[in-house]
Amino acid sequence: MTDLTPTVPETLHKDSTTGSGPSFLKPTPPMGIYETLYSFQTAFGQPMGEAGTHPWSQGFPLTEQIPGGPELPTSVDVTSQSLRYPKAWGLPALRERIASYYREFYGASIDAENVMVFAGGRPALLSVLLFLQKEIGIKIASTEYTPYFDILERLGVPYQLVESNAANEFCPPIENYTAPGSHPRTMMLLSNPCNPTGITRTGVELDALVAAASNSNCGLLIDEAYEMFHNNPISTMSHIEDIEESNIFVIGAATKGLQSPGIRIGWAISSKRHIEILGNFSSYGMGGVSHPSQCYALELMAPGRIEQVRQAIPRFYQQQRQRYGEAFEKLGLRMFTGKGGFYHWCQLPDGQTATELNERLFENGAAILKGTDCDMRRLGDESSLNNFFRFSFGPLAPESFEEDIEIMARALRR
Repeated sequence: MTDLTPTVPETLHKDSTTGSGPSFLKPTPPMGIYETLYSFQTAFGQPMGEAGTHPWSQGFPLTEQIPGGPELPTSVDVTSQSLRYPKAWGLPALRERIASYYREFYGASIDAENVMVFAGGRPALLSVLLFLQKEIGIKIASTEYTPYFDILERLGVPYQLVESNAANEFCPPIENYTAPGSHPRTMMLLSNPCNPTGITRTGVELDALVAAASNSNCGLLIDEAYEMFHNNPISTMSHIEDIEESNIFVIGAATKGLQSPGIRIGWAISSKRHIEILGNFSSYGMGGVSHPSQCYALELMAPGRIEQVRQAIPRFYQQQRQRYGEAFEKLGLRMFTGKGGFYHWCQLPDGQTATELNERLFENGAAILKGTDCDMRRLGDESSLNNFFRFSFGPLAPESFEEDIEIMARALRR
């Protein structure tokens, strides 16, 4: 189902010296999920994604036609024009199609110049954070999307945690985000629907986030990769009256709802002055995004097709969320899952830990993402999330359900 590096690079477990002296590069560990994938391969003998494995730890959707959904394009025309350097901001036709999508479905007042195309959602997030002014600090939930920690730490961006735990059902009050932070200016960072919990902010909560980010001392960086996995699809763009008078950045992508993580297409929507800065960075730091991939994204977002996607994706994944959730509760798991995304956020019973669960699952070709990898404090075994895990039903076909539940039941019984 997916291609993964087969083993952990040796240098990640050594100091910064080589045979010829000190390394020229600072060591960096992989994102938390990859540690699980490497451990899985060591135990099971083949990479996750191969036949006979169960990718419950994986954050990708089915990449084939789903019930009621349109077929996925099988080709795009590649001409001599496609082989030229892409434009720094993105293919003009794709920028316009993204803008028109938000105008049509969310009533957004934007045009193509409010959109920039990136090679996926994470490069968009990283680029915005790279250019934050130095006096700005981040406010972020203590339980959040795994690579946020790595990005903030590697860029040296200061951040303040908003408590997100079992006590508040992983749904911190919005005022905890919007209240003044520990820095002169604040950027609120969150995924919505949330990865890993599925908690989804809607209505007055989004109004409050937008209102706070519409003054000069506060901003909002909101990751909407799972926009279509809420019934109905939800976007902050439907709450923004004038994006030009805000410090709001909305990140979207073709990787989840459009079922195409492999084409690596994402985008940022913001004021034109912000998009100009990001485009200037692309001119020397990225060089644009694959032209053929952008042409494929154009096909994915074609009028008529996108309407069918917005009907089929929420319906199919709501059914999957419900059936797995009901089965897990019968197995004794405590569920904290929200109404969005394609993950279940589960608490293990009887003092079991996610590390122990994975050790048992590995024997059956399965793995989950440990809750500790979603802890922005990175406390390891001392984390309050050590008995939580994220289960992904994103890549699972309906017919795998019975086997999935049987494997989970055996692992929990042991």
